[in-house]
Amino acid sequence: MLFPDYIETNVVYHVISILDLDNALKNGIKYNDKRTYKSKYLDFHIYIDNHKPDWIPSWVIRKKAIFASLNFDKYHKFHSHTAILGIKINPNKCWVANENLANHIYEPFILSKIVEYEKSNKYLLKEGNNLLRQYWETSLSFNENLKKRYDQKSGYDAEVLIMHDIKPKDLKVLYIISDHYMLTSEKWKKYFCLEN
Repeated sequence: MLFPDYIETNVVYHVISILDLDNALKNGIKYNDKRTYKSKYLDFHIYIDNHKPDWIPSWVIRKKAIFASLNFDKYHKFHSHTAILGIKINPNKCWVANENLANHIYEPFILSKIVEYEKSNKYLLKEGNNLLRQYWETSLSFNENLKKRYDQKSGYDAEVLIMHDIKPKDLKVLYIISDHYMLTSEKWKKYFCLEN
């Protein structure tokens, strides 16, 4: 894994566009304050929420979640022009699910709205429904995951659904990512802010 375990750090990791970083540092993070929330993800979150079984607690609402990771694979490829934040959470207000399952249906969901790809609706009705059933069936509370450690199982890419706002005091910039480097915040400042 890329970072020390949550048990050691008590933080989870949130990847944010550098365009949203100033707002996060000043005001913290809310589920709907990113530039891409409505344009890229809201309809998808609603689609997944609509498949949520009754046994999932009512407070778990994907469209109102801030997403984080418990860790990353050592060779994870991050998007350029992002920052990795370490954030402190209230573990009693978090849920864990397998992001790999959701990722398998994102493109078919988005592209099904384009005439050339609209037949991907058939995939969503069959495979998509099956993947969403698995997504919810293999999800669990954050605290339960700390006992069962689904996040450490092969093929389980744990996404943390944080169901509360993050205050500025509870986040820290760990790395800045570009096409060419992954620098700690301190090294980035030393190089680009000419700090000696």
